[in-house]
Amino acid sequence: MHRPSICPPGLPAARTPLAALALLAVAMTGPTPVQAQDTPIAFQGARILPISGPEIENGTLVVHQGVIRAVGATGTVQIPGDARVVDATGKVIMPGLVDTHSHIGGGDGGDATAALHPAVRILDAIDARDDGIRKARTGGVTTVNVMPGSGHLMSGQTAYLKLRDGRTVYDLLLCSDVQQEICGGMKMANGTNPRRDPPFPGTRARAAAMVRSLFVRAQEYQQKVATAEADPSVSPPARDLEMEALVEVLDGRRIVHFHTHRHDDVLTVLRLAREFGFRVVLQHVSDAWLVADEIAAAPEVVGSSIIIIDAPGGKLEAVNVSFESGGALERAGQAVVGFHTDDGITDSRFFLRSAALAVRTGMSRDFALRAMTLAGAEMMDLDHRVGSLDPGKDADFIILSGDPLSVYTRVEETWIEGLQVFELANPDHRPFAIGGFGVMRSSATHVHHGWEDHR
Repeated sequence: MHRPSICPPGLPAARTPLAALALLAVAMTGPTPVQAQDTPIAFQGARILPISGPEIENGTLVVHQGVIRAVGATGTVQIPGDARVVDATGKVIMPGLVDTHSHIGGGDGGDATAALHPAVRILDAIDARDDGIRKARTGGVTTVNVMPGSGHLMSGQTAYLKLRDGRTVYDLLLCSDVQQEICGGMKMANGTNPRRDPPFPGTRARAAAMVRSLFVRAQEYQQKVATAEADPSVSPPARDLEMEALVEVLDGRRIVHFHTHRHDDVLTVLRLAREFGFRVVLQHVSDAWLVADEIAAAPEVVGSSIIIIDAPGGKLEAVNVSFESGGALERAGQAVVGFHTDDGITDSRFFLRSAALAVRTGMSRDFALRAMTLAGAEMMDLDHRVGSLDPGKDADFIILSGDPLSVYTRVEETWIEGLQVFELANPDHRPFAIGGFGVMRSSATHVHHGWEDHR
């Protein structure tokens, strides 16, 4: 059955995710603003944290044409003769950070006409020139899962973005499955947020019942499509965009990112996932430390993306939120634990402190650094491209002034696909890291310390 396409008509098929993104950008915006990295670059002398392996005290990272070519101890890595060599002595290099739940880009989701909006796509509302994207890069964030809001049981399809320099969403879009055009997950929520007047559920029990009813409909639609595909004499069902999106969820091609806080709400999510067989990432999961064993014991791998709130306040259902959730999940045997900002709840510029605070309260250092990078990539089916410094993966990395868990450390540079997108010393970039008059006002003229940007 035909499905809604995000690709422009007539776009030739691409064999790799990188090729598909390049085709999308060229077709939609003309020549892409991202230039190929023609000259190899070798960063020497840094302390390298590959995430997928042990730390390298004195390491070398070689990148070329947007891809990591080599990583290892200095002296053991072959550097191309035409490479530009950068002395990174005293610095720390690690993969770009993966934020599994963000709201940068100024997008929105479903409206008040219904509690469930599976056909809504956040990519149709993302402003690729939003200054929140530039701000996030100053915190070392290179890949994000941009969500619709959480005021609905199902507020729509998320979008996975690479925070490249770009003019349109097609310059940023990152697909976990190019052939199927799966470039995001499905946002769902339970608990307090969707408990509103009709057509919203009003109660927790009614919320779960409405979700179950929708998935039963989707199963019936899925079966009708399968029957029609197997038997040409059977007419397929009328096209239904909502059902098409939910079939992608049922097939496991689109991951559900489920906003949930209270321990009983978390268990409701696990029941729904078990009943309908969908893949799920628990988002926020404030009470994770109370039900860590139950999460870890789920028959299918369940991701847990937690938020570290370092200021008081919030809603009553999150009253039990604890820095100790990450450590509790690790000790329970939960394999996939990540962090997120929910930006603007937590500022993307301070994302690294999430790992530091989790380690302070019981999470191991290696597990916390993995949670900032590779685990987040796994939650979006993007770990084949991002999340660790391995040859063949995208050259997404950050250069730090010191240890990533130190309060004194600054992100000095952010690189995406071998191109520098943030440098703290650059007067055009620095204001997004430190603030200043007019910063983060995308439609305004930015003026500070003699720097002007009329956009």
